[in-house]
Amino acid sequence: MKLRIKSDSLRIRVGRSELERFLREGRIEDTIHFGAAPEARLTYALEASPVEAAQTQVRYSPQEVAVVLTPGQIRQWNQKEEVGVYTQVPLAPGSALEVVVEKDFACLDRDDEDNKDTFANPHTTACQAG
Repeated sequence: MKLRIKSDSLRIRVGRSELERFLREGRIEDTIHFGAAPEARLTYALEASPVEAAQTQVRYSPQEVAVVLTPGQIRQWNQKEEVGVYTQVPLAPGSALEVVVEKDFACLDRDDEDNKDTFANPHTTACQAG
């Protein structure tokens, strides 16, 4: 699972086996460590809401951020042709967090470790870094 954060946007990309595990278990996570202390880490997770919710939720607590998708979003995203879930989570009045959860497609101009366990790229042109 890959995490990208920029300003008020958050993007998660998941590989093929991660999506399968998410659909089966309802949660996947990964952790980045910033030091030896147990609290010097950030866990990022993708969760399935157990009930039909109105919208995507983002939960934040010290050392963890979790994106919670609705059952409807998950059903739609699981379709072969669906690349991802694109939504916004309201913050303060007039502002929102852009949330993107995507299948991780193979990069066409590289043959490296990052291409393992990715989805076949539907495009025939070189991919962009991201």
